[in-house]
Amino acid sequence: MKGAINRIELERHILAWLEEDMPFGDVTTDALLDETILGSGALIAKESGVLCGIEIFELIYECIDKKVKIDKKKSDGMKIEAGDVIGEISGPIASILKGERLGLNIMQRLSGIASKSQIYAEAVKQYDTKIVDTRKTTPGLRSLEKYAVRVGGCTNHRYSLSDAVMIKDNHIAGAGSITEAVQRVKACIPHTAKIEVEVETFNELREVIHTGVDIILLDNMTTEQLRRAVRFVKEHAKKAISLEASGNMTLERLPEVAATGVDIISVGALTHSVNALDISLKFEKPVVK
Repeated sequence: MKGAINRIELERHILAWLEEDMPFGDVTTDALLDETILGSGALIAKESGVLCGIEIFELIYECIDKKVKIDKKKSDGMKIEAGDVIGEISGPIASILKGERLGLNIMQRLSGIASKSQIYAEAVKQYDTKIVDTRKTTPGLRSLEKYAVRVGGCTNHRYSLSDAVMIKDNHIAGAGSITEAVQRVKACIPHTAKIEVEVETFNELREVIHTGVDIILLDNMTTEQLRRAVRFVKEHAKKAISLEASGNMTLERLPEVAATGVDIISVGALTHSVNALDISLKFEKPVVK
């Protein structure tokens, strides 16, 4: 997998998802089929995109029944076209059916995120600007959705509120000023932690530039304002400061924003408004053992 996923965490999630989906078993499948009825099928892409989640699909079946085997024809990060066979699955049909919807749900959503991320990464490939995600993720799926962002070629922002300091407008309002907020934070955090501050105006930019922060988030600025902000920081900062642009970052706008010289563009849409990539599982005729 591109960038490690915590397998222990993932297995715990899978067991919880399976319990949600069949808390007392699968009454339909359990009534109709037993483990002697074997079969096989194919995972088929119904539209083009970037595949993500096939290894997680496989792990779901390891948790359900190790007799189910997945023969992967495609791997995460590969481009797929409508009609492509992603993999073949074989084993007890009852076990396959019990994991079918969960496996497809995860793989379809992650492939949708990876596909969108690939498009966004491609839009700025000629610039030294990273496209990053945000914390606008599905509760319980953050690590997987951020994995899908990486598979698609973009980069992750912080994973959680514990990872880094990010002082936003409401923090500043509570502390009284940017300077006061930064001073309070510096008194509490370890020296290894980075500090990022969000600004919306040039007055705020003028204040934050002298506080010793590591990253400045330029929020909801026009392209011309971003260009001016980049020049201002280069001319007046006493240390290297990374600049992140955020707010209204549509796909069409990305190249012009990257051209301003910002280091990072954060895009919540990579995860919060994604269409699942259509993938289906088609069975062949079952065989009774």
